[in-house]
Amino acid sequence: METVQAQTHQAETTRTEKDLLGTKQVPMQLYYGIHTLRALDNFKISKHTVGEQLNFIRALAQVKKASAQANLNFGKLNEEQSLAIQKACDVLIEHPEQWSSSFPSDVFQGGAGTSINMNSNEVIANIALELMGYDKGRYDIIHPNDHVNKSQSTNDVYPTALRLATYYALDDLFKVMNQLIQSLILKASEFNFVLKMGRTQLQDAVPMTLGQEFHAFATLLKEDEKLIQQTRELLLEINLGATAIGTGVNTPQGYAHKVNQYLNDITGLNLKGAEDYVEATSDCGVFIILSSTLKRLAVKLSKICNDLRLLSSGPRTGLAEIRLPELQAGSSIMPAKVNPVIPEVVNQVAFKVIGNELTITFAAEAGQLQLNVMEPVIAVSLNESIELLINAIRTLDEKCVQGITANEQTCFDAVMRSVGIITLLDPILGHAKCDEIGKQCIAENKTIQEVVLEQGLLTQQQLDTIFSFENMISEIAVHHPEEVIDRVS
Repeated sequence: METVQAQTHQAETTRTEKDLLGTKQVPMQLYYGIHTLRALDNFKISKHTVGEQLNFIRALAQVKKASAQANLNFGKLNEEQSLAIQKACDVLIEHPEQWSSSFPSDVFQGGAGTSINMNSNEVIANIALELMGYDKGRYDIIHPNDHVNKSQSTNDVYPTALRLATYYALDDLFKVMNQLIQSLILKASEFNFVLKMGRTQLQDAVPMTLGQEFHAFATLLKEDEKLIQQTRELLLEINLGATAIGTGVNTPQGYAHKVNQYLNDITGLNLKGAEDYVEATSDCGVFIILSSTLKRLAVKLSKICNDLRLLSSGPRTGLAEIRLPELQAGSSIMPAKVNPVIPEVVNQVAFKVIGNELTITFAAEAGQLQLNVMEPVIAVSLNESIELLINAIRTLDEKCVQGITANEQTCFDAVMRSVGIITLLDPILGHAKCDEIGKQCIAENKTIQEVVLEQGLLTQQQLDTIFSFENMISEIAVHHPEEVIDRVS
C-alpha cells in the first residue's frame, strides 16, 4: 500500500523524460529537462552557472525567436507552435533575471555548448506549453528538439548568441569608461595650473602640469574605447543558418538569409550572414581580436594605476604629489598607514584580464576541422573580463579618481630643486654647458640657479623670468623653451 502511494506521489510531482541514454524523473516545477539534468551531473567544475549570464540568456531567446519566425515563414512550424515559442522567447528576453535558476548548468562544459542550447530548448518549450495551457513536459505539443530547435544546431545557435551577448555586455563597459574619462578630464581641468616635474625612466625630465598628466590618462582610455568600438562591429557577422558545420543541412532554401532578417528586426542590430558559413562555424578569430583589445585596455588601466600609486607614494618619503582618498586602515601593525588599495585592486584585475586573453587565444587555436568545441571557455573568459573591467573601472572612478587632490606646493618645490629644469636653459647656454651645470648640481647638491649665478652665466632677473611660475606653466615654456631666449635677452 505504501509503495503504491509513493508511486502515485512521484507521478504527481515528477515527469518522465527520455533521451538516447535512457529516462530520468524531472521535478514538475522545473522548466528544464533531462538534457540539463545530465549536464548538472557531468559538469561540476565551478560555482558559476549559465543563469548568471543574463545577456547570454536574452541572446539565446532572441535567436530562438528569430528561428521560430523563419520556420513559420517556410512552413516548418504551424502558426500555433511558432507563436507559442515566440511568446516564450519574449518572456526570457524581457526578464532574463527572473529565469536564472532555469539555466543551472556550469559555465564550463564540454560539447561545444550543446548542453546550453538544449537547456534553452527545454525552458522555452515548457514556457510555451504553459502559455498554451498544457503541463510541462507535453513534448508531443511543443518539443525542445523538433520544434524549438527546428532548422538549428548548437553550432550556429551558440556562437550567434555568444556574439550578441558580448555585443550587449560592451555597452556597460563603454558607459563606465566614459564616466572615468570625464572624471579624468575634470581632474585635468582642476590641476591645469599645478606645476610639477615630468619624469622619464623615473628620472627628472622637464616641467609639465599635473593637468597635462591627467589629460593624458583620459586620452589613453579614449583611444581604447574607440578601438573596442571598432572591434565590436566584427561581432555582427554571424553564422545562424549554418546548422552543424556550415552547410545548412536540415534547413529550407533561403533560411539563413531569412532568419538573419528576423534577428535583425528583433535585436535592432545590423547583423549580416558570414561570407563563408563553413569557415565561420569553426573560426573564433573575432574573439582573439576582441580579447586583445580588452587586454590592451587592461594594460592601460594598470599603467594609470601604477602612476597613481607612484604619484601618491609617501606621504613623507615618496613623491607625494597627489593624495588619494583614504578608504581604510593600511596595516595591522603600523599606525596611521593608508594604502592605495583601489589602484592595487585594479592592477590585479588587469592581470586577470591579461590571463583571460591567453586562455581565449589557446581556445581559439584548439578548434579542429569544422568546429571549435572550446567556445564555452571563450564565453566564460570574455564575460569575466568584461564584467571585471566594468566593476574595476567604476570602482577606480568613484572611489579613487573623483576624490584625488593635488599637493601643489610639493609639486612646485620638486620642480625648483630639480636638475631637470636645466633643459629650459639649453637653448640659451648650449647643451654641453648645461651638462656641466647639471653634473655640478648633482655632485654638490646645489640648485640650477645657484650654480648658474656662481658662474655668472645669467643674472638673477633673467633666472627669475625663466623659472617663474607663469613662464614654466605656459604652453610656450613647457613645449617651446627656445622662445625663452627672446624673453630674457
